[in-house]
Amino acid sequence: MQDRMYANAVPPHLSESNRRIIDGGPSLRVYQTWKGSNRFCCGGRLIFGPDARSLLLTVFLIVTPVILFCTFVSQRLFHEFDDHVGIIIVAISAVFTLYIVILLFLTSGRDPGIIPRSLHPPEPEDEADGSNLSADWSGSRISAPSLPPTKDVTVRGMVVKVKYCQTCMLYRPPRCSHCSICNNCVERFDHHCPWVGQCIGKRNYRFFFMFISSTTLLCLYVFAFCWVNISKTMDEYQCDLWRALAKSPMSGILIVYTFIAAWFVGGLTGFHLYLIITNQTTYENFRYRYDCKMNPYNRGCTGNLWEIFFSKIPPSKNNFRAKVKGETSVYNPVSVGPTTSLEIPKTSFDVEMGKRQAVAAEDLEDIQSQIDSVGGLERCGTQPPHTKWDQKNNWEITPDMRMLAAEFGMQYGPSPTEREKIHGDQ
Repeated sequence: MQDRMYANAVPPHLSESNRRIIDGGPSLRVYQTWKGSNRFCCGGRLIFGPDARSLLLTVFLIVTPVILFCTFVSQRLFHEFDDHVGIIIVAISAVFTLYIVILLFLTSGRDPGIIPRSLHPPEPEDEADGSNLSADWSGSRISAPSLPPTKDVTVRGMVVKVKYCQTCMLYRPPRCSHCSICNNCVERFDHHCPWVGQCIGKRNYRFFFMFISSTTLLCLYVFAFCWVNISKTMDEYQCDLWRALAKSPMSGILIVYTFIAAWFVGGLTGFHLYLIITNQTTYENFRYRYDCKMNPYNRGCTGNLWEIFFSKIPPSKNNFRAKVKGETSVYNPVSVGPTTSLEIPKTSFDVEMGKRQAVAAEDLEDIQSQIDSVGGLERCGTQPPHTKWDQKNNWEITPDMRMLAAEFGMQYGPSPTEREKIHGDQ
């Protein structure tokens, strides 16, 4: 019985390409059917946020001052110091810059801790334990299947509320939040950083802090040696500060630039160092204010530092290169909720069919409107449709329209039987 229903579910008039898709086209991978807003590179091995282009600006802001430092400022440092010392000064800045760029891509190009989406929402009976339901929820306010918007869980002996995510169809784990930019639930969500073009979460927070702290040190390094260059220039020419800046303008430009940058990334580093010591996230600090109440995640200064810098980073919960299974893919969720009809199992052709139907929807509406307008002109009075057929007015439907209508199993105009009846009446 089910096989017969499935067989009838396939449209009778399909193009050859659609039949190939239904019969079993090339298998898709998880990253190709991903429901979030992420961008993937290298066949799903690298995952970025939707604003990944900001990486180019970030790399430019980091690399450009170092190139200017090595090109203009280091020439004078070679003369002022021994050859080996001058080379070491330049080499440190270059290697440190490469290290920072690597940290940047380790932060931006990896899974920050995305929680996989659920195919169906949790069953109400599974969440109906009174001890876990939020006290401020009334089941009558939510249509069946009714799920409470929040649920109470215990963390280190303290009750913490977790929220239900309508998009991912799951109760978020503690410290998890849904990023509106990437459209994913991220474990231990800190914030979405536009400078790295990625969410900052459990799996990349360590690299993010190392990135901003190292950038601060690089700014201070260039700032310091630019002042050393100015000082050596003043001693060599026996001039004041302004004349030394005139003789080495690039040193002055880099001093101003690195001073501003050091305040920005240095302040950010100090703020996140405070968050690490107190075991908070940026999201929690701005929303919950644990200074006014007990923080259930605080393990003490030593324990908090160990958790961030020395604990093992958990593996990703997503295999972006895995092949999608048509019937059980959580990345192509079907509609949920109470239903009395039998659901047709999803296959990989839904992706392409969905795109084609969306593109063809407007064309079909145009066809229908044209046919209705022609039919309306040919009908008269209260006569039923297609009782008279004017041979002078032909149905002006292009071959493309006929192919499109045939592909979706639609038939417009009188059938052959109706045409014979019309000619007989005439």
